[in-house]
Amino acid sequence: MPQTSPSIKIDAVRSLDAEVILHGDNYDEAYLKAKEIEKQESLTFIHPFNDPYVIAGQGTIAKEILSQTDQDVDAVFVPIGGGGLISGIATYIKENNKKIKIIGVEPEDSASMKLSLEAGKPVTLDHVGIFADGVAVKRVGDETFRLCKKYIDQIITVNTDEICAAIQSIYEDTRSIVEPAGALSVAGITKYITENNLSQRTFVGINCGANVNFDRLRHIAERAAVGKQSEMLLAVEIKEEPGSFKKFCESIGKRNITEFNYRYSNKDSARVFVGISLNESNNDRDHVIKEIESLDYPVVDLSENEMAKLHIRHMVGGRTSIKDEHLFRFEFPERPGALLEFLNAIGKEWNISLFHYRNHGSDFGRILAGIQANSNQMNQLTTYLSKLGYRYWEESSNPAYSMFLV
Repeated sequence: MPQTSPSIKIDAVRSLDAEVILHGDNYDEAYLKAKEIEKQESLTFIHPFNDPYVIAGQGTIAKEILSQTDQDVDAVFVPIGGGGLISGIATYIKENNKKIKIIGVEPEDSASMKLSLEAGKPVTLDHVGIFADGVAVKRVGDETFRLCKKYIDQIITVNTDEICAAIQSIYEDTRSIVEPAGALSVAGITKYITENNLSQRTFVGINCGANVNFDRLRHIAERAAVGKQSEMLLAVEIKEEPGSFKKFCESIGKRNITEFNYRYSNKDSARVFVGISLNESNNDRDHVIKEIESLDYPVVDLSENEMAKLHIRHMVGGRTSIKDEHLFRFEFPERPGALLEFLNAIGKEWNISLFHYRNHGSDFGRILAGIQANSNQMNQLTTYLSKLGYRYWEESSNPAYSMFLV
C-alpha cells in the first residue's frame, strides 16, 4: 500500500493476518513495488482493477441493484479509480438494460479515466490528488478503459468541498461515515441533479469505502458547509470605528455568522474574514454580496479560494510588508519526516518570511510559505521549486494575501 494509506485501512488488512508493505506516495508507486516483489519471490500478482475476474466480481453489485429495484433506475453513479468497479457494473447493466445510464465520478485532481476517454487512449497523469486516496490512480487499466469506452455514458468530476458535503449528507441520512472515495457517487448525484435541475428520478450511488481516519473528520467538517453551499466565505473592508462590526452584521440580516476574523488595517479601515450561513435559495449568495455592496463595503468572495480556505482563515491577525516576498502554496504526501524534508530543501537556499503548515488527517500536508527573492532571482527560484518534486502554486497575486497578510 502507499505510505499515505489511512491507518484504519492498514490495520484492517493486518487484522486478517496479511503482511502489509508500505511503499510510495500513491497507488502507482505501490503497484510498481508489488510487481518487483512478484518477480523477486515468484509470487502471483492479483491486479486490483485491470483483471477480468476482478471486474466480473465487482459486476455482481450491478446484479444486486437490478434484482432489488426491478430495473426501475434512471442512472447508476459509480466512483472511478482504476476503473474496475465501474467496468463490472457498467458491463452487466448495459447488457441487461441499455436504458439505464452509467455515470462515473472522479475527483477533479485525479480524473484519469475522463482524460483518457477524451484522449481516446489511456493517459498517465503527472500528479493525482491524495484527499480521495482510494481513487488516486495516475493511469487506468487497458481493459477497464476498453469497457468504459464501450459502456459508460458520462463522467462527472467533483472537488474536495463537494466530496466533503457528500460525506456529511451520507452520514445524516444513514449514520454511516464513508471515506472521501466512497462519497464520490453521492457528490456526483448531487452535482448532476443541481446542474440539470432534475426531480422525480431514481438514481443509485455506490458508496465504496469507509476507511477514513477519525482525525480527518475535522477537515471534512470544515469544508462540507462550503461544499453544500450552506456557507460562504467573504473578505470585507469595514470602517475602523466604534460600532462598525455591529453595522456590518446588520447589513447581512438575520443570518448566522459562522466565522469572524478581524485585523486592523489602518486608522480608517479594518479587514474581516467572515463566514456566513446561506439559505437554500439558489441566488442567496448573490443576494448577500449585493446587500453588503449596497452599503459601500468593498467585498471579495473567497468561497472558492483554496488558499483562503486552507490557510488564511487560520492566519488572520498579522499584516506586514516584507521586501521581495513571494507567496507559494505547497502540497505533499504526509509521512514521517516529510515536513523536515521540505524545510531542509527550502530553508537552506532561500529566506522564508512566512510559514503556515496544516496536517489534514495524517494523509497530506499543506504549506503556505513566503519566500524572499528579488526580480533577478525569480527565474532561479521557480526553476529550483520545480525540481523539488512538490506540487506548488504561486499565490502572490491572491486577493486574500493582499487583504490579510501584507
